[in-house]
Amino acid sequence: MDDTQHLSLAELGDFITRVLTGLGLGDAHVPAVRDTILAGERDGGGSHGLYRLIMVARTMRLGKVNPHAVPVVRDIAPALVRVEAGGGFAPLAFRTGLPALVEKARANGIAALALNDCAHFAALWPEVEAVAREGLVGLACTPSHAWVAPAGGRKPLFGTNPLAFGWPRPGKDPFVFDFATSASSRGDIELHRRAGKPLPENWGIDAEGNPATSPEAVLAGAMLPFGGHKGSAISAMIELIAGPMIGDMTSAESLAKDEGKGAAPLGGELILAIDPARFQGDRAAGRMQAAEAMFQAITDQGARLPSLRRYAARRRSEAGGVRVSRALLADIEALLA
Repeated sequence: MDDTQHLSLAELGDFITRVLTGLGLGDAHVPAVRDTILAGERDGGGSHGLYRLIMVARTMRLGKVNPHAVPVVRDIAPALVRVEAGGGFAPLAFRTGLPALVEKARANGIAALALNDCAHFAALWPEVEAVAREGLVGLACTPSHAWVAPAGGRKPLFGTNPLAFGWPRPGKDPFVFDFATSASSRGDIELHRRAGKPLPENWGIDAEGNPATSPEAVLAGAMLPFGGHKGSAISAMIELIAGPMIGDMTSAESLAKDEGKGAAPLGGELILAIDPARFQGDRAAGRMQAAEAMFQAITDQGARLPSLRRYAARRRSEAGGVRVSRALLADIEALLA
């Protein structure tokens, strides 16, 4: 028996809209949250697709997010803009602040957008892809909950602390990557738990600090950073520049505010936008072609160019829809009961 169900992207979007509306999410937030979840499923994101509806629903049920928050844009400096999200979900806050970020980056060559006081449930690549489609280079990062032990440590301190980058490509989809600074995303561990599968080694440790492959043991213990001290250092940097630097929380503070409820992380996000044309001047055409030559050299030797697999999945989904776990659909339907 097939344990999946076929849905067109339009049907899946309608399903997500119905669930979000049924959960009581405000009308202004529904399109932004829906499009973020839909994009993850459309692009083969797995743990960052439809599964994230469960986190959204849990966060709303726990009262840990303001479903009717109205983001407020603050122009705080020629190259700086802040969006006060008011405790709402991050996607609408980002959409609200993007036009000002783009305008400032084009005017000054570089600009930064700080999202404050918002709930994060999704990947960051939609943000940097949106920036790159404006012809700008994008960089985004955010803390999360303190789930990750620093290299050599045994206790959770850092978040999964994703870092995302987007590069505009003339006539092509942007080059985009997005990865957690932990060895895996929290969502991937949850999917292993749901499927009853052991984790790869080096993803996490148990509550006593011992290596563990049981999802339950790692969820009760700590995740590990990728690349040992290198991933740990990058994670610490993200804690600083997307937490205290922009006047928001660290992952440890976010987890403490959660009070053990298991809601989505709360806090800030930093997005940078850089106009390459301002740096390049009359060298622009040649330098962008140099970038294209590097991309070609990567693929010519059979190496993987990040984002190409995502765009291939996107084209397949747009043409033929997606197959979604029936069990996951049932779990989501149950949220409305």
